[in-house]
Amino acid sequence: MTALAPTLQAFFTDRLMHQRQASRHTITAYRDAFRLLLAFASQHSGAAASRLDLAALDAPLISAFLHHLETERGNSVRTRNARLAAIHSLFAYAALRHPEHAASIQRVLAIPPKRFDRQLVTYLTEPETDALLAACDRSTWIGRRDHALILLAVQTGLRVSELIGLTCADLDLGRGAHVHCVGKGRKQRRTPLLPATVAVLKVWLAERGGAPADPLFPTSTGRKLSRDAVEHRIAKHVGVAAQHCPSLTNKPVTAHTLRHTAAMRLLLSGVDITVIALWLGHENIATSQIYLHADMTQKQRAIEQTRPAGTKPGHYRPPDPVLAFLESL
Repeated sequence: MTALAPTLQAFFTDRLMHQRQASRHTITAYRDAFRLLLAFASQHSGAAASRLDLAALDAPLISAFLHHLETERGNSVRTRNARLAAIHSLFAYAALRHPEHAASIQRVLAIPPKRFDRQLVTYLTEPETDALLAACDRSTWIGRRDHALILLAVQTGLRVSELIGLTCADLDLGRGAHVHCVGKGRKQRRTPLLPATVAVLKVWLAERGGAPADPLFPTSTGRKLSRDAVEHRIAKHVGVAAQHCPSLTNKPVTAHTLRHTAAMRLLLSGVDITVIALWLGHENIATSQIYLHADMTQKQRAIEQTRPAGTKPGHYRPPDPVLAFLESL
């Protein structure tokens, strides 16, 4: 057996699972990256994946694989960079175990991520949010569940993985009401709840019943909702809401859009960006800077505070045309 197979196995079992205690989502993403890479390398070399060595995964092959992802599989630059990050992580781990491949490993680690245009975040305005919540048919059990889930998402900004991972015990609806979740990197955080959200969740929790460890938002059979199920339900309600709120017609709305909406509502209310980063569970405050770029209100305030010396603050107003004519004489 070559050095690649045991190194890859140890990378997942020792490095990711035991040392880093990576989430299931991270392990799945890394697994998919290496399944694609090994299939690509096996096709190009003619050798079975189990017979590939580290030397076979050199920088030219990795570069060709990344090009293949974009041109033939149609992956975005973000996805391409995520696959490269997984490869870099494996090769950094392999560098300590196989110094004989140091030169080849360093060339792979030197492959840079590709730059890409960053789009402004999409978020819902207050009328759009109200229309989406109103689209949930609260005369049905599923409609009441969806209404509570969407309201919680818009108010707290929880990720979809955090929403579907909530249990009944994660809600504290007493004094100092809040929701507890485990986010990326297994970081725990508590997010306060507004009185209106607490009122809806109290009704839902009473109707939902169940044990403390049961999912807060289950399927009709009592199991935990999947990510796809949540996205499907949101898309369904957006379609209904668009009939009464036309601005939703061409706006892509996902669970992450609800997270962006929560952040923008905080920003427009004057909450500092560092607090928003803590609210959303961002490890790096720079991640939250995207909301500053999307907010024209903050930029308008800045331009109003920047004016030539000796002028009065406020918007420019053209002079009366008659007075302007007389002054020009």
